[in-house]
Amino acid sequence: MNAEIIAVGSELLLGQITNTNARFLSNHLAELGINVYYHTVVGDNADRLEDAINIAENRADLILFTGGLGPTKDDLTKESIARHLNTTLEMNGEALDSIVAFFERAGRPMTENNKKQALVLKDSDVLVNHNGMAPGMMYKKDGRVYILLPGPPKEMEPMFQFEAKPKLAHLLNKEDVILSHVLRFYGIGEAELEDRLHDILDKQSNPTIAPLAADGEVTLRITAKTNTTEEAWELINGTKEEILDLVGEYLYGYDNDSLASKSIELLKEQSKTISAAESLTAGLFQSELASVAGASAVLAGGVITYNEEMKVHQLGLSAELLAEYGVVSEQTALAMAEAVRDKFKTDISVSLTGAAGPDAHGDQPAGTVWIGIATEQGSESYRLQLSGMRNTNRLRAVKLALHYVIRTLTEEDARKI
Repeated sequence: MNAEIIAVGSELLLGQITNTNARFLSNHLAELGINVYYHTVVGDNADRLEDAINIAENRADLILFTGGLGPTKDDLTKESIARHLNTTLEMNGEALDSIVAFFERAGRPMTENNKKQALVLKDSDVLVNHNGMAPGMMYKKDGRVYILLPGPPKEMEPMFQFEAKPKLAHLLNKEDVILSHVLRFYGIGEAELEDRLHDILDKQSNPTIAPLAADGEVTLRITAKTNTTEEAWELINGTKEEILDLVGEYLYGYDNDSLASKSIELLKEQSKTISAAESLTAGLFQSELASVAGASAVLAGGVITYNEEMKVHQLGLSAELLAEYGVVSEQTALAMAEAVRDKFKTDISVSLTGAAGPDAHGDQPAGTVWIGIATEQGSESYRLQLSGMRNTNRLRAVKLALHYVIRTLTEEDARKI
């Protein structure tokens, strides 16, 4: 089965929001063995949506629509599709009851146009919206499948995952098991990773291997298709071993892991706490850790010392050290890490200082970053020379600091064995 995803909404074309729905749907469709060859974005215009549907029908037998199911006049997806498919819309009682109940709970009057959200394609399979008001739909005609989903990701993602995806799997009559496993790497580029895995990638058939680079990380999705879950895992594990033999030193996690979540996981496993002293990142490192549920068990706190005065007053660094070596230096990074570890009494601490750009900091060129890591065993420093825009450099510095935290914790854990 080949699929096309059509996102409806002028706000997407205007750049007001990012189309994250297409990425989410493509990932989940790949797990079903469904090929996605086209992503289309069309504004809130019935004629242009009609053109997009005609084009999609010539190259896909599964067409997914996101957006345009709301109560306003420019929400025209289901009306346009009903007209195109020569069918009608009918009121769905369960959806209407759910919408009425929503407004009653909120203590707000329900306007008449909200009833529009409960209209569905006649004879369609209704997809319940547990996180919003407009239901989705699955409609089959002339060998094609049309799936209509709401635009907001908080509604679309669970609706597809728990309502539409099982129906699609049943429709495909999948007796086979399709299982995916993601390997996450950091510290190696996509091109180098693919070069090292050239022979494995060339011979892939089942399981398949899909590389993806994003935000400085590289992932490999291994997908196996077999008759049983056990057989699928055997295929995946065999391929995984081959991959890790070649690039295992860059692996940091699997599936839904992130650098932050892996750092938190290792800190919890080792019953350790962490603190941070941040200059150029101004709290981004701690914010990234705090985005992980349960971070409070290991994140003690930290300080933002964006200027020299605060490095002296908040961390106790000597003015002489800063004058001699400069703020952007190995010596300052190490002193910051050691001072914040002592201040918060943590097992490990991190410091980040540098010239984010676009201007140099003294004699240090833009993109120069020093990261310090302090533990009971001693301190280490890492110099980076980044070449991105200002905020890109700051975000990359945070990810690299997390990478060094993971590496430090892993090495210390290995020394205990």
